[in-house]
Amino acid sequence: MRAGEEIPAAPGPRGHELSATDVTVAYDGVDVVHGAALTLRPGEVTVLVGPNGSGKSTLLRALARLQRPRTATILVDGDTDGLALSPREFSRRVALLTQGRPTPSGLTVRDVVEFGRYPYRGRWGRSDPGGRAAVDRALAVTGVAELAARGAEHLSGGQLQRVWLASCLAQETGVLLLDEPTTYLDLRYQIELLDLVRDLADDHRIAVGAVLHDLDQAAAVADRIVLLGTGRVVADGPPEDVLTPERLTAVYGIRIEVDTDPLTGRLRTRAIGRHHTRNERLGTTP
Repeated sequence: MRAGEEIPAAPGPRGHELSATDVTVAYDGVDVVHGAALTLRPGEVTVLVGPNGSGKSTLLRALARLQRPRTATILVDGDTDGLALSPREFSRRVALLTQGRPTPSGLTVRDVVEFGRYPYRGRWGRSDPGGRAAVDRALAVTGVAELAARGAEHLSGGQLQRVWLASCLAQETGVLLLDEPTTYLDLRYQIELLDLVRDLADDHRIAVGAVLHDLDQAAAVADRIVLLGTGRVVADGPPEDVLTPERLTAVYGIRIEVDTDPLTGRLRTRAIGRHHTRNERLGTTP
C-alpha cells in the first residue's frame, strides 16, 4: 500500500467500544498501574503517552487480557463483561499488536497473516469461509501483498512489523490495540502506518488504542491522548488540552516546550537539554 491509497472495503460490522475502570495491575505484589480508567470509542484514535515505566504498555495489555489486573471492570459496548467472554469471543472483538513478536521460521508471510483468523476457526482447523478475503485485504492494506510467498525469516524488521500488523487486521475486530507499532519502521513507514491507523478509525469506525513514545506523532494521529505518570492517568482529553508544557515538564522531568507547527497547524513539542540551554546563554541556536 502506498501513501494516499484507499483501504479496500471490508464486509461485516465494524467498531466496538472498549471501556475500563479501576484498573490496578501489580508485579510481585507492587502496584504499577493504579486505578486507571480508559474508554476506546468507535472511530477514535486514543494514544497513551508517558515516560518509560509509566504503565502504558501494562495498561494496554490489561485491556487485551494478556495481563491479569488485580482489580478492573472491562466492558465491551457498554454492557458486555469483557473479562467473562471466552478467549475466542473476546478475540473477535479485540486484537493486540504486542512489542517484540518473534521472527517466525519456516513460514511464509501469508502463513503468518493467517494466524489472525484463529478466532473464526473451529477445532481441528475447520473451514473459515471469510478467511481468504480477510487475509488478502490485510496483506494489501499493510503493503506486504507482494511478499505473501516469501519466507518470514527473510524479512527486515520493518517488513516483519507490518506483517504482524496485517495478522491483527485479518482478525477483523472492532478494537485494535497497538503497543509501540512504529518500532523498527523507518520514517516513511512510520508515517504510512499512522496514516493507516487514522484511516481505520475514520473509514471503518475501528476503536484504536495505541502506545507511542513520539509526542509529535501522538498529537498528529490522536483524537484523544492519555498521559500516564508513575502508573496513574495524569490527563485524558484532546491533544491540545493534555500536551501542555507545564504538564509534560512535570511528568517527563525535563523542560518541554509546546507550540503549533505553522505548516500543519498541529502541536509540536521540543525537549530542552543542557546543550540547548548553553546555546541560549551564548545567544546562538543549536
